[in-house]
Amino acid sequence: MREQESISLVDSVAEFFASRGFHVEKSVILEGDSGLEHFFDLLLSDGRKERTVIWVKDWSRTVGVNMVIKLDRAASDTNVRNSAIVAGRFSDHAKAYANRRRVRLVEKREVLAQLGDSGPKPG
Repeated sequence: MREQESISLVDSVAEFFASRGFHVEKSVILEGDSGLEHFFDLLLSDGRKERTVIWVKDWSRTVGVNMVIKLDRAASDTNVRNSAIVAGRFSDHAKAYANRRRVRLVEKREVLAQLGDSGPKPG
């Protein structure tokens, strides 16, 4: 079990989505319409050519609304309709903004719990 604990949260989230059939790219930089380059921890794509950008924040503190706004703007600038943040916890303001703007907020415990349930079993 020690080996799994050393896997980064980004790697765990990538494994989570890959196991669900998504094509996953890590550490992606996309140029926006503004000319700015935006960094995303993960870029997911599915069979229908829908793309999702993801930031993973493995912080001990709460993710605030400012981070959700930044991700929303970066996704919009790069013409990606779907975005998500994976983190330990989110402020109420972050949740309210994300709900209005359709930014998905995922608690890291959800990802880790589902990986444990449906992830690869040691052989």
